[in-house]
Amino acid sequence: MTVFVKSKSGLTIPETIRRQAGFKTGALLEVKASAGIVTIVPKLPSADDEYTPEQRRVVDAQLTEGLEDIRKGRTAGPFNTADEMIAHMKAALKKRAAAKRAKRFVR
Repeated sequence: MTVFVKSKSGLTIPETIRRQAGFKTGALLEVKASAGIVTIVPKLPSADDEYTPEQRRVVDAQLTEGLEDIRKGRTAGPFNTADEMIAHMKAALKKRAAAKRAKRFVR
């Protein structure tokens, strides 16, 4: 579709193009121009748009508290390293397989 650029008005996107692109009334669009090519894409919401200011304060406070706990070494977990966790998982799988084999012979 061809449109005319006018000196006194903003760019108008024809309805058929808006429908094909999925642009709804009131949507924010990001317009970029480079080397004579104009690109129009929907402006995605940022994380700041997802929460109310009060919700954002709560999330930020909890993140700050969690990072402070980590910095001070206040972490919980049964394993000190990834290798310890892997060894535990392998041992648990061996126990499960052995229990399964034993269950087959008990019948």
